[in-house]
Amino acid sequence: MHDRNTPSALWTPPLNAPAERELCTDCGVSRMSDPKQCGQACQFIKPDYPAMERRVHGRNRDAATGDEAFFGPYRRMVQAAMKQPREGAQWTGITTTIAQRLLETGAVDAVIAMAPDPSDKWKPMPVLVTKPEGMAQCRGMRMGYAPSLALIEPAIAAGYKRLAVIGVPCQIYALRRLQDQLGLEKLYVIGTPCSDNTTTEAFHGFLDLLSDKPETITYLEFRADYHVELRFDDGNVKAIPFLLLPISKLPPDFFPITCRTCVDYTNTLADITVGYMGGRGEQWLLVRNERGEELLKLLGDDVRLSEPTSAGNRVAPVKGFLKNTELAAGGLPVRGMPNWLRPFMGWLMPKVGPRGIEFARARVEMKAVETVLHLRRHYKHKMKNMIPAHVWALVKPYGLEPQDGERRD
Repeated sequence: MHDRNTPSALWTPPLNAPAERELCTDCGVSRMSDPKQCGQACQFIKPDYPAMERRVHGRNRDAATGDEAFFGPYRRMVQAAMKQPREGAQWTGITTTIAQRLLETGAVDAVIAMAPDPSDKWKPMPVLVTKPEGMAQCRGMRMGYAPSLALIEPAIAAGYKRLAVIGVPCQIYALRRLQDQLGLEKLYVIGTPCSDNTTTEAFHGFLDLLSDKPETITYLEFRADYHVELRFDDGNVKAIPFLLLPISKLPPDFFPITCRTCVDYTNTLADITVGYMGGRGEQWLLVRNERGEELLKLLGDDVRLSEPTSAGNRVAPVKGFLKNTELAAGGLPVRGMPNWLRPFMGWLMPKVGPRGIEFARARVEMKAVETVLHLRRHYKHKMKNMIPAHVWALVKPYGLEPQDGERRD
């Protein structure tokens, strides 16, 4: 049992082994005292986003209002950056600073987040953070599964009943489904968009393809300007255009089928979503409800806010993505761009491709396309229960319609 009076700012309790599941991102529910709760909580079984949106936000997304058809319910959408970026942060430190302020103000007893595993800086380790200074250890990006929700029961047992949780969509959907039966006094949810996860081991293979000294890479980010940014321990920075990435050399299962069939890329059940897709070089926030407003307010004058912008047209890139995904999902070779053309297109896309909010819309539509095609190929019998109506609405303009038995009545 954890002693609340101990000086440690971070705490990771012993975790149970996960139960075996067919489609699972190890959110942590199967490691809890009742693994059967997965049947109720998992977004890969029978998600009910309309009901959950009403429960969390008091209403459903309105396709006629702003960009809610793409991003789910929100009160306002802003581009943001900390005026003084936090050292070690993936962007400028908005997510960890919000959590830090929650602890500083006493609004919560603990924050469930991720920190690097002591044995591997890229491997996520779920942690309970009980002191503000502990959030500094949670900055930066990890790659791999993190059973964060397995920490809820130990947190409650230790007397922490006012919690904040930082998580990705599959974690947050499960959390919201179980929220009413947890007995928490208060819950703040800071969501990040889905990151197209993979295992930590597979990610190391990707790093091996990007550098002949992968152990010197300290930072990696897929930016909204169609480049991957790498930083190295000697201070060097390298930007690689998406089109020049060695994607064809990755194994077919590099991105697991769960991440290729996600129906909630933008974390619609969070109080606030903190991402980058619509930020054009800065972060992109979706303030979804009153509690989300409260979270953003914690940053005060330390954050710079501006209106998001949009440019370019997503239709052609999404159509091209659909065609390639149809080939890949069917096991056929994808027709790649000629090598001589890739550098030119890598230079051109940030200038004429979808940017800002249009880039975010494109990514959401691409994820919806990917979900339909991969489920149709691998788990057709699950489509009826797994794909919400808002996903079908996103793919309809591209000629994807539900076939017999693929949609709930």
